[in-house]
Amino acid sequence: MRALCWNGVNDLRVETVPDPAIVNPHDVILRVSSSTTCGSDLHFIDGYIPTMRAGDVIGHEFMGEVVETGPDVRKVKKGDRVVVPSFICCGHCWFCQHDLWSLCDNTNPNAELQEPLLGGTTAGIYGYTHAFGGYAGSHAQYVRVPHGDIDCFRVPEGLRDEQVLFLSDAAPTGYMGADFCVTPGATVAVWGCGGVGLMAQRSAYLLGAERVIAIDRFPERLAAAREHCGSETIDYSTVDSVLDTLKEMTGGRGPDACIDAVGMEAHGTGFMAKYDVVKQALRLETDRGEALRQAIMAIRKGGTLSILGVYGLMDKFPIGVIMNKGLTVKTAQQHGQKYMNRLLEHARKGELDTSFLATHTFSLEESPKGYDMFKHKKDGILRAVFRPN
Repeated sequence: MRALCWNGVNDLRVETVPDPAIVNPHDVILRVSSSTTCGSDLHFIDGYIPTMRAGDVIGHEFMGEVVETGPDVRKVKKGDRVVVPSFICCGHCWFCQHDLWSLCDNTNPNAELQEPLLGGTTAGIYGYTHAFGGYAGSHAQYVRVPHGDIDCFRVPEGLRDEQVLFLSDAAPTGYMGADFCVTPGATVAVWGCGGVGLMAQRSAYLLGAERVIAIDRFPERLAAAREHCGSETIDYSTVDSVLDTLKEMTGGRGPDACIDAVGMEAHGTGFMAKYDVVKQALRLETDRGEALRQAIMAIRKGGTLSILGVYGLMDKFPIGVIMNKGLTVKTAQQHGQKYMNRLLEHARKGELDTSFLATHTFSLEESPKGYDMFKHKKDGILRAVFRPN
């Protein structure tokens, strides 16, 4: 089959690789109908997350049709149209049973690569480095889903791929971030208007927020926040201070909750942003932390900070601000299995339409071009969608 492979920093190629096969009795093989880019992919494409190997198939946000099942699969069958959360989960360990799905104990076979850095392990994830399991990714014609009955969710009839695809990762990540921090009537500030940030904004309203304020610098993304999520917006490149602007908008108090949907490659203005760029380029730190630092400084006393951006080792992390302001911090990789049925119901009712994220569509053979456009934010792109078959 054909698949998009990582072959080095900023070196993506579509190659012929072996078809996936049933390995364990709970496996499902999907014919991928749609997959999409994710901002977190850029971190290993740019070389900031290690343990990639030449020839690795990438991609973790996808949906498709079941074409083969292992002998112990009971809940899904050949021909089912399904969407799959990006984290691979067994459904039976203590963490899965407590809805901490991305922390599954049984699906990352490379625990020794994470233990020294994390003091524990996450679940496996499709196409996202060997530290996260070394699983083949979804930018391919076919993909193996190791726990089919747990991780495959049937798509309700009448929903198009674009209404469901982003429920694999962007939507549950954003929804989880809002669930972490939104209380009825809250004012919520969200850093980042990419797919996850936009989903966090829309989810905040679904969960009862009164106001949502989005921070970004790209006009088309800020327009999407206003038009599709109902957010107020701040273009950080045109104001003297995001913090002062947020205080003015909130009567001097600050937002009740802040969501960081940016991560380790944040852009910004001023000395600290330049400091991060230099240290990251010299590989003296992994993270450009401008967005997260702003969120910590902006939030009101006693507020809740929700971190969705992917981070490694950040320099000058303001832990003293968190302690002295009495902030609550909640963060995780996305627990998609917890939220999937709820999100599918929102989509079925028309309460959550993610299709506006699919601004550009490519064949699998064109996927390197799609990633280049996505990385450099060309032509107003929000997400590149690939049609492998």
